[in-house]
Amino acid sequence: MIRNVKTACLLLTKENMSLHKHASKRSFTLKKIAHMYRTFWLPKNPKPPYDHICQIGDPVLRNKAELVKPDDIKSEKIQLVIKKLRKALKGYDAAGVAAPQIGVPLRIFAVEFPEFKKKEINKETYELWEMSTFPFKVFINPEIKVVDYKKIVFPESCESVKGLNENGEKVEWSCRGWAARICQHEMDHLDGKIYVDSMVKGTLEFPLWQKINYHSGRLYLLYSPHK
Repeated sequence: MIRNVKTACLLLTKENMSLHKHASKRSFTLKKIAHMYRTFWLPKNPKPPYDHICQIGDPVLRNKAELVKPDDIKSEKIQLVIKKLRKALKGYDAAGVAAPQIGVPLRIFAVEFPEFKKKEINKETYELWEMSTFPFKVFINPEIKVVDYKKIVFPESCESVKGLNENGEKVEWSCRGWAARICQHEMDHLDGKIYVDSMVKGTLEFPLWQKINYHSGRLYLLYSPHK
């Protein structure tokens, strides 16, 4: 009688284990299906140049970008990078974007601050930041010569930027104030530097802090361009 009980218990244990394995397998299958469904609509292995801006922590922002061969400037590859830079400027409402920011480790950056955007800035800020408007410009293999070494709260001052444009032609731009700061910021990106490396400690501020508190922390940030 005792043997029969042990045998029955053993059979039940094996049956339970079998059911558990079956349930685990089914659960794994359902999770796999759910994951496949969620990722089905995602782009497959996106490659740079990206349509989005790479964020802090991406290795491409920490490596020194490589020079572009002059003969390659008019190639489809480089022209696509320039096209994507212009798209990023508009999509992110930015004044400057460097190639590493869209995943391309090449020494290229683009800047633009059209006249119509001046209306979006109040007069006091516009004057304080020494802002100015300028058309779309591309600098390939840029070099910066500092004309005025005077340091202010906004650390860049007067500069002369030399390089090649999207047609492989030599260009030079003498800029000051806000425009000079933009150029130096983009040059830093080409050298693997980001703004937190040189910012004044204690001045970091997140502009959406109030929204985070308002939504009790339930706030989702999108890193894609503005629609």
